[in-house]
Amino acid sequence: MAEKQKFKRILLKMSGEVLMGENEFGLDPKTVNRVAEDIKEAIDSGIEVCVVVGAGNIFRGVSGAAQGMDRTTADYMGMLGIVINALALQNALENIDIQTRVMSAIPMSAICEPYIRRKAMRHMEKGRVVIFAAGTGNPYFTTDTAAALRASEMNCNAMLKGTKVDGVYNADPEKDSSAKRYDRLSYMDVLTKDLRVMDATAISLARENSIPILVFSIKEKGNLTKALKGEGPHTLVTN
Repeated sequence: MAEKQKFKRILLKMSGEVLMGENEFGLDPKTVNRVAEDIKEAIDSGIEVCVVVGAGNIFRGVSGAAQGMDRTTADYMGMLGIVINALALQNALENIDIQTRVMSAIPMSAICEPYIRRKAMRHMEKGRVVIFAAGTGNPYFTTDTAAALRASEMNCNAMLKGTKVDGVYNADPEKDSSAKRYDRLSYMDVLTKDLRVMDATAISLARENSIPILVFSIKEKGNLTKALKGEGPHTLVTN
């Protein structure tokens, strides 16, 4: 188990699938609202929070490309899916009185702000949640890489990856009942063992900027706060 951490500013990276709840695709409002409440708990404890969410519940660029679609077009479609998720999460947060700003790497001035680093920093200093949408704004880069990039730019103390499983395993726990969870890993362990916590570019960025990664399950209420306290099952990736 990782020791108790003390963070001032974190980036929460969520897969889009988390927001599906028990649905097969799309958004489950109850799940979105519950995630918003978890983020509020973290803010109430004095932590500044920014968010990157995926779009696997709406459209995956990689799967689109695998079906014969041009990869660049498919990736841009995935980025638009991320904006949909970001707006849904913003709405849920504002419904519980958390000031939130969506900042997109692809300018969409009618619905959200363009990403400007200094402006994002200012929002966070004022206690607002900033949701970074549209990935890096470039095809061929995953939302994991976008998360590591934004965490570095925002000077975050940690990156928390909320997934459907409670940490990093040596095999897929949904397919292999004997899979074992790691409590702690180094960045190099992740790369050399090809553990697929995040893609190699994201891990390298986190390593270069000394940003620890906590992988935990965000499916149950309160798990974000537990992970921030070093409690509950999770995996810590650090130096």
